[in-house]
Amino acid sequence: MAAGERNSWRLRTGPYLGEISALSFIPLSPRVSSFPLLLAGTGSELLVYDVESGKLINTFQVFEGVRVHGISLRYPDTKEDFFSSEADYLVAVFGERRLKLFLLRVDVGLSDRAGGELCVRLDLVQRLPGFDHWILDACFLKEDELLAMGLSDNSVALWDLTSSSVFARVTSSERCLLYSMRMWGNSLKVLRVASGTIFNKIIVWKLVPESPPSPSILMDQPCSNTSSCAITQIDGRNYVAFHLNRLIGHEGSIFRMAWSSDGTKLMSVSDDRSARIWLCCGQEQEFDNFREFSSDVILFGHNARIWDCYMSHSVVITAGEDCTCRAWGMNGNLLMVFKEHIGRGIWRCLYDPDSSLLVSAGFDSTIKVHQLYSSSSTGTREQGGLVDDPKDQREIFEICAPKLTKQLGLMDSKSEYVRCLRFARENILYVATNIGYLYHAELSIPGNVKWTELIQVSEAQIICIDILSRNFSEFSLDVEEIVAIGDGKGKVTVVSLTNGDHAPKVSFSFSWSAEMERQLLGVHWCRSLGSSYLFTSDPRGMLKLWKINKDSLQLNSQNTTTGPSAFLLAVFTSSFRHRIMCIDALSKEEILICGDKHGNITLFPLSEELMVANHEDEMKNITSLDHFKGAHGISSVTSIYIARSYFNHVEIQTTGADGCICYFKYDKTQHIVEFLGMKQVKEISIIQSVFSSSNSEHMVLGNYAVGFTSVDFIMWDLTNETKTIKIPCGGWRRPFSFHFGAIPEHQNCFAYLKDHIIHVHRLWVVAGEKLFPKVLHMQYHGREIHSLCFISLGLLSKISKGCHSWIATGCEDGSVRLARYSPIEMGGWSKSILLGEHVGGSAVRSICFIPKAYTFRSQLHNTPNGLAYHTSANSNEDKLLLLSVGSKQVLTSWVLRNSTAENENSKYSSDPSKFQFSLVSFQWLSTHMPQKFTTSQRKVAKPMEISEEGSCSEKTSIESDQISRLMSSECRKDKHDCTFVDQIDNDWRYLAVTAFLLKHVDSRCTVCFIVVACSDATVMLRALLLPYRLWFDVALLVPTKSPILSLQHIVVTDSAQIGNAYFLISGSTDGSITFWDLTEAVGSFMHLVLDVQPHMFVDCQRRPRTGRGSQGGRRWRSLANLSSEKRSRNYDGINDVTNLNDCENGFETSCTSENDRTIYPSGTKLNLASELHEIQPLHMLNSVHQSGINCLHVSKMECRGPKSERAYCVISGGDDQSLHLLGFSLQVELTDQGCGHSQPTCRNHIEDATSYHPSGSSFVRECSNCTSNKDNKLDILFQTKISSAHSSAVKGAWTDGTWAFSTGLDQRIRCWKIDDSCRLSEHASVIISVPEPEALDAIVCDSERNRYQIAVAGRGMQMVEFISSSAADSSNL
Repeated sequence: MAAGERNSWRLRTGPYLGEISALSFIPLSPRVSSFPLLLAGTGSELLVYDVESGKLINTFQVFEGVRVHGISLRYPDTKEDFFSSEADYLVAVFGERRLKLFLLRVDVGLSDRAGGELCVRLDLVQRLPGFDHWILDACFLKEDELLAMGLSDNSVALWDLTSSSVFARVTSSERCLLYSMRMWGNSLKVLRVASGTIFNKIIVWKLVPESPPSPSILMDQPCSNTSSCAITQIDGRNYVAFHLNRLIGHEGSIFRMAWSSDGTKLMSVSDDRSARIWLCCGQEQEFDNFREFSSDVILFGHNARIWDCYMSHSVVITAGEDCTCRAWGMNGNLLMVFKEHIGRGIWRCLYDPDSSLLVSAGFDSTIKVHQLYSSSSTGTREQGGLVDDPKDQREIFEICAPKLTKQLGLMDSKSEYVRCLRFARENILYVATNIGYLYHAELSIPGNVKWTELIQVSEAQIICIDILSRNFSEFSLDVEEIVAIGDGKGKVTVVSLTNGDHAPKVSFSFSWSAEMERQLLGVHWCRSLGSSYLFTSDPRGMLKLWKINKDSLQLNSQNTTTGPSAFLLAVFTSSFRHRIMCIDALSKEEILICGDKHGNITLFPLSEELMVANHEDEMKNITSLDHFKGAHGISSVTSIYIARSYFNHVEIQTTGADGCICYFKYDKTQHIVEFLGMKQVKEISIIQSVFSSSNSEHMVLGNYAVGFTSVDFIMWDLTNETKTIKIPCGGWRRPFSFHFGAIPEHQNCFAYLKDHIIHVHRLWVVAGEKLFPKVLHMQYHGREIHSLCFISLGLLSKISKGCHSWIATGCEDGSVRLARYSPIEMGGWSKSILLGEHVGGSAVRSICFIPKAYTFRSQLHNTPNGLAYHTSANSNEDKLLLLSVGSKQVLTSWVLRNSTAENENSKYSSDPSKFQFSLVSFQWLSTHMPQKFTTSQRKVAKPMEISEEGSCSEKTSIESDQISRLMSSECRKDKHDCTFVDQIDNDWRYLAVTAFLLKHVDSRCTVCFIVVACSDATVMLRALLLPYRLWFDVALLVPTKSPILSLQHIVVTDSAQIGNAYFLISGSTDGSITFWDLTEAVGSFMHLVLDVQPHMFVDCQRRPRTGRGSQGGRRWRSLANLSSEKRSRNYDGINDVTNLNDCENGFETSCTSENDRTIYPSGTKLNLASELHEIQPLHMLNSVHQSGINCLHVSKMECRGPKSERAYCVISGGDDQSLHLLGFSLQVELTDQGCGHSQPTCRNHIEDATSYHPSGSSFVRECSNCTSNKDNKLDILFQTKISSAHSSAVKGAWTDGTWAFSTGLDQRIRCWKIDDSCRLSEHASVIISVPEPEALDAIVCDSERNRYQIAVAGRGMQMVEFISSSAADSSNL
């Protein structure tokens, strides 16, 4: 390679997204801001945040491959410098054995912050030489112009800031390794050092002259003999480490310590989950009488190890592995607890006494800021303590209805008590009682509540109440509220209230009988329909729509109304027959959506013709358009509303008693409800509703969730993942009501009934924009990332003039996330989307993205009934999938949801550019899991038949796993063996996955073929039939003697992009690489699906398993007790099979009652055979690596040889630290797809009804083994090996046939050039900030191949660019 070519390309490290390891405040002049700036160390970078605005000001790369462990500041020398518009700070940043000094300059354009912009610059001053031990702390000794550095060998090194040299080094006689060290002081004379040893002790020492102090000071000191101490000469005088005390009390390693600002107290946190405050006996600043410490306060409360602490005059902060940050008083009382981080814990916490800002940061890369306030709103502010909240005007008071004040003792059946509470506004509360009274309570003055008795609707108790507020334009200015009341006798009463001089007045009221006695359970106003329509619900799932006469709504018109006051328009009947709990409607879209008590949602038509009908028209019975069963498991739907309306679909949001917020899409053309996604709020057991603030960007979807957990009422900030309100109330099984204003965190009311007394909690203040809490850094995974892949869409590639890209990652905590990288934005990482979690939180080991679908065509196949499907007509149905696999043999599929095109037609989209990048996401599609069994063992060889009579059928249709299930892959051993497998000891996991999509030109079906490698050394070819979400086991790849760690596939196509041959490449733990030919198995299965058409027998929808009621519960157990005769019915020769294994596989059914069964043609038998279609290797290379192959990547190369040959190269890396490059060619006979010469055999087999095995069952061939297609051949072209490519195990490799990239545990990315002789030569390398990297992927950013983006993941994620000099110059312009 020419020197010019070598120098024209270079690797450039990008931003790191991972744990935050250091925090420090930068105080600003009060003229600039009342809040400080924040310095945060992450990886090798330093981030500067404006806490007040929450914006990232700048980022700086301070190290190369060294993580920032700590930051120390020296403030400006004079007060004038501090108050000037330009302040300079000397910053010491240290990590591992290195320390650098920087000059940080904060410049404000104008003296007034409101009109000026902050500019922060960081200039390198000194680069200190590397030390022989890790640096644990750094402290500026301002009076001596020294920098003290505490080292892990219990020594202190002094650096002269004037001469830029090591001034001295003093070592303690306690020569032991340290986990922590903390220094205090501003001069050498008062410097104090606290060292946390590995012996669970703390040694406090200082530097003293060689001549020993007075005998009184040396008495009983552990280092009284100075000859045993290391002596160092400073300024001509010999200095020695003099021990002041040894602090004993902790029962674990000392992780962190903190001095108080005056040095009189020391705080320590430990592995024993405790924090201790050690007090000094003497108060002299010179510490001449510093004899001993005593552990005065011990703090217990954390559930895991405590990582960090901070101490001020009046508050103590601790942060730990349990992801909690706790604020304590100096007396040991717990003040506040924040649990808002995820993963391995909170590494750092920081507190600013002047602004009362508390900052926490941890493994999940997020930085969260809170402002601590005192519990009393009338107290005075303490120096260095909690400030009084000017907004903390929460009112807590009790009220009681007028007629109940004398009945608070023993009550009988005739006593009056409260049945319903409803807030209309922050100062208006409606109270309904059991004897029909409706009261109006004005809460303007808590001590003087004004009660007004409005009406007694009947002598029956009031069951339900709903209110339309006065902020509707259709009301006159005199109308205040319209209240609908339902009582126990089935009557509905509508009351209109107007403002009176001293109390509200009833302007009109009318009643009518809506249901039979004790059958009226709910009345519902619909805000979009206004006051002319009212819905009522009964226990049988019937919803009645009543139209209220307009004359009845006019003031003083009760005697002049023509016709009935209200008449019945329609009855909506739910197929589930469960009580309707909530509704929403949109008249423009002509739909009505309801949620019932058992977690189902139903959609009804709401035609314009129906809405304009009058009382003379006939009442209509309306059936549902579609429904979704088990939207919230078996838990009640608590709220439902239409979030957005688009040209061809409507988005729906629901909340439920399972603690989830679910999102659905209703297709207006096909009238189908589809599950989009969900968010589980683990801190809330029952979500009642979601709200938005007035300045929120997510006003439609809501950014606050309110509900109950145990006995508390909770409001949760969904944006910042913080708890904003917690009110103990005794739970939700009592009358309650809540009301929120424009800023829910500062304007909220909550009332609940306890012991017949109404308790009111109200905070309603006029507040501007909410400042805190804030999230300053994007939250990502809280544990190690095992796999990642670029989402390489053609759409995203074309928009990438700035090389914007999306990356999907799978984590140890079972979560799958999508991150957006944008190099033109500050910090690079601009968005993080949580796609979901694997069932049970099982770790994600591998993910893969399918960027396109191949076309499958067969001339031998004729579509049934003469129907033909055209690809062009169904092109919009192509699915691009993301697959994730991991522990517990969980395989989850996600479908791309690109909303850019949808938003172009959105009625609410005025600026399409806002959606250019932000709305690319995935939604859950389906999950495959191994089946659970009722017994701990099962037999593996004997086939079982399900006959027409259905005596053995215990099935409930829904997805492929549930129709007929062959044994799961963990129990597939030798087919000739008859053994028992212990299910309790089964801990198999998927290690690798690869997949491709095939779409048939003559069918709507698309099949995703997925190959998964399991830790039990089995490799399975599975198929996911779309859009029907049916799973099939297609083939078993044999023999595999060792577990396979990496998989890649090749699809050979012709010029028309029609898939013709399908190959698999695997790398195993024994170092071998194996090639497999999947062509015959794939083609045979495609023909089988097209002929049998299993989707004609099954219709299903599912949502992912979440727990808390979503697995089925009592309903499934009751069904399991039914007799087999009740589970199997015959309808005119059609057999129904009901599968009760749904709950075992963790899915919820979402089918209609008439579709809750699988229908097979008469006479069909399903043979659950124990033999799978087996595929033998096409070619095997043994001992390519000396140990396991951790990574594998394949790419196409330029053609070599005849045109029929196709050349590819495979790069692999293993634990033996080597890289291996293999070139091969494929000779593929381009014939009609499918079985080829064996097609007649396949057709004869299809004619047998026993061939149909959907739902995870095996695709069975009469032949037990399937050899490779004789027309397809593989030839090895070359092999190249780099024995020591990395200094440790290679974890990731990628190639495009020209360049290759690799990474290993040595934290380096190496770039390799594949030259003309097919050899690897190293071109460049760079050190990355990701500790323990585990995965690598790359993408070409432009068609000229001038720029590559490389993503590496492990303990965090980092982007690296490989760029030509010409591309770099153009990007800098």
